[in-house]
Amino acid sequence: MIKIVFFGSDQYGTKALEVLKKSPDLEIIKIVRERNELENLKNNLPQPDIGIVASFGALIPADIINWPKKGLLNLHPSLLPKYRGPTPIPTAILNGEKETGLTIIKVDEEIDHGPIVSQIKEEIKVDDTSESLLNRLFTLGGQVLTTILPAYLEGKIELREQNHSQATNTQKLSKGSGKIDWSKPADYQERFIRAMSPWPGAWSEVEINNQTKRLKILKAHLQNKKLILDLVQLEGKKPVTWKQFLEGYPQTKLPF
Repeated sequence: MIKIVFFGSDQYGTKALEVLKKSPDLEIIKIVRERNELENLKNNLPQPDIGIVASFGALIPADIINWPKKGLLNLHPSLLPKYRGPTPIPTAILNGEKETGLTIIKVDEEIDHGPIVSQIKEEIKVDDTSESLLNRLFTLGGQVLTTILPAYLEGKIELREQNHSQATNTQKLSKGSGKIDWSKPADYQERFIRAMSPWPGAWSEVEINNQTKRLKILKAHLQNKKLILDLVQLEGKKPVTWKQFLEGYPQTKLPF
């Protein structure tokens, strides 16, 4: 039985965890979801065979990296060394990439820097949001892990150093990152809406009764190279169709 400590702090990591839990050959001895759990992690646990990191929102200190018998493996949703950092999938969608993937690396002390254990490619579908693509990639990552872990622990997988000269980096998103730039082309705006879903969400400021309000653009599509809004949400209100919004707020001043 392979003993695993799992590090994952959101819904995407949970997708991989769900797959690992179904394997009769793997035992999850601890699930770490918060940064503050790292400090005393080793005190009451036996040494695990391996640590698995999947969408964990904190840096892991060196003593934890080197604690499991075979170190830590990280599931990173890009084809490393491309798109290192916190937002590989929003960045790939926004850049109009047709393909992405998931890379399993052995963790070292630099971000997304370690040698590659396995790599899978995945198509970016025309209607993919960051959420749908991340859910799919981390599920695939869990499936790959269950297949390769026995061979990895036995030293039968040859690790491949990343080509660090080709590395590109992504930037952390903030709430303000979701503001739509209406001067951009329509195809960019459509990708932007999908890239920002579910967080921070694409939004625009509108004027209603001389008051500036924030309007989230939840869903849109392209038609004859024009952006057509489908689903929106005014701050403090429930999501409605674009038609319902215009009917409810006919005097709205729009920036586009």
